[in-house]
Amino acid sequence: MTSLPVGVPAVETVRPGVHLVRDTCNVYLVEAVPDADGRRTAIAIDFGAGAVLDVLADLGIDRITDVLMTHHHRDQGQGLPRAVEHGARIHVPPVEVDLFADVEQMWLGRQFDNDYNTRQDRFSLLESVPVAGTVPEYRTAEFGGVEVHTIPTPGHTVGSVSYLVDRGGERLAFTGDLIYAPGKVWSLAASQWSYTHHEGPAMTVISTLLLRDEHVDVLLPSHGQVMTDAHGALAALHRSMQRYVDSRRWYPWDLEDRLRVPWVRISEHLLINRSSNATGYALLSRTGEALLIDYGYDMTTGLPAGTDRSARRPWLASLPALKKQFGVTKISVVLATHYHDDHIAGMPLLREVEGTEVWTPENVAPILADPMRYDLPCLWFEPIPSDRVLPLEQSVRWNEYEIGVHEEAGHTLYQAAFSLRVDGMTVMFTGDQQENLGVPGDRREILNYQYRNRFRIDDYAKSADLYRRIGPGLLASGHWEPRWVEPGYLDYLAHEGRELIALHEELLPLDEFAMDADSVFARATPYRSRTARGADVVYTLDVRNPHPHDADVRVETVAPLGWRSPREPIVHRVAAGGTAGIEIVVGAPAEPTRRARIAFDVTIGDLRLGQHAEALVDVE
Repeated sequence: MTSLPVGVPAVETVRPGVHLVRDTCNVYLVEAVPDADGRRTAIAIDFGAGAVLDVLADLGIDRITDVLMTHHHRDQGQGLPRAVEHGARIHVPPVEVDLFADVEQMWLGRQFDNDYNTRQDRFSLLESVPVAGTVPEYRTAEFGGVEVHTIPTPGHTVGSVSYLVDRGGERLAFTGDLIYAPGKVWSLAASQWSYTHHEGPAMTVISTLLLRDEHVDVLLPSHGQVMTDAHGALAALHRSMQRYVDSRRWYPWDLEDRLRVPWVRISEHLLINRSSNATGYALLSRTGEALLIDYGYDMTTGLPAGTDRSARRPWLASLPALKKQFGVTKISVVLATHYHDDHIAGMPLLREVEGTEVWTPENVAPILADPMRYDLPCLWFEPIPSDRVLPLEQSVRWNEYEIGVHEEAGHTLYQAAFSLRVDGMTVMFTGDQQENLGVPGDRREILNYQYRNRFRIDDYAKSADLYRRIGPGLLASGHWEPRWVEPGYLDYLAHEGRELIALHEELLPLDEFAMDADSVFARATPYRSRTARGADVVYTLDVRNPHPHDADVRVETVAPLGWRSPREPIVHRVAAGGTAGIEIVVGAPAEPTRRARIAFDVTIGDLRLGQHAEALVDVE
């Protein structure tokens, strides 16, 4: 679907070698140095309906080599098919790549009935375009001979970025729709990311502060006029948007304080990040290095509606304050308590920008490395390989600290706790195990378990035993305030763990079947996969025999028409309470398909479960 320009667009040379083309948005051409043959090329920042192609000859520019998109909205990029035909490479913000390269997934999967998602994700392209790559946030890269520095500036959209280019002694900022004019934005509606909250306006305030820190001279917005007093324009927007945010809250929210002082001391060498969604911690070394415990969504103002990639913003907004206020010279390591996105989403960016090593417990590392393989909630979109895998029930040395790594199932089967001595106290980082707010005899402790996370009924009793064995003075949780451990609290957790077992024994038929709390008897891995046309997909079906006696496990494979699958049932003898890993080979059809469903009909002895397990596969 190519949108053709109407009429002749207005063109303005705003700086030597920088041209503004008025289209469905402001499109900026930034010229590169002519090549040896005198050919003049340029990059485009945003593309509008593509009218910029019709003025190249008038400007003496031979071609556009690259297009850099500030955000995904259709007025910014509806003409991108023309850019592809022209031969330009398209580069997009990392958070929003799916809304360019695979936008059909949004159109096919977006909820419309009973819809509480007010993000303007439906103001996306109607069809996907080929994407050459994502722009490297916090770094400078060369595009078509032009050096461009990319910084995250969420507000108008979750994934919005701004591009900084130094020209003629000035720093130019191409800001997308972050700002329209001094103190004004093009759209407030675009910044309403959830039904009743104000995440986008609050993020706009933070982004204006971050952009001011870049010492920008000129603002070049996607809508509106070029602004030569960048500091004044951003300061005006900061003031007006802060008033807007406060108008929608019960009490004022000092967002500049949130940005400037995100880290506060628990003790001299242990900090807590008060700006992050899942609570992050920093351990300071006398070497000047820092080790982070969990790093998901830094500097959040709330979670936007939706759980797609373009609704989730990893960035590094709290790190300048960590370095400046606490003398941190290097963020050398980040530890993950578990695999959930709110605890690990920022780790790839940490590694890419800061050179931070990702250390993960051995029960977490496989999930980060191959998330598609597992049927689990809260998985990140891409693999995160570990630089170091930590064995459970052992310790690891980092500078002057000895860190214990402990199995701590409960919130999820794939979680670990870390223990260490710092500033004369023993601290345990417990992930999302419990809220740490219970009071014996008064307020009940909330045990944070979810069945899809593979919770087992005795997990909390085991973690209580772990705490009593280690004897921490401080429990540092993944979402709530750290808790100083007073007398009786660990015994209280043990009591709650026993109560949890009793509740499940009362409610589930555990006297008949050796079953897990989630009542799942068979799982197929990989749960999601991609394969070539005609290729084989090899599944392992792990089946548990819940009977108190040996039993035959009978599996029939159910595949769509055109797939190859075993014609006869597969039968395995499994010991009482045991588990069998049954290999099943399924052959893909000759035609591509998305999310084909492969089911496994399971019978264990006289327990007829039916199509108890399934897997999804894309044929490419």
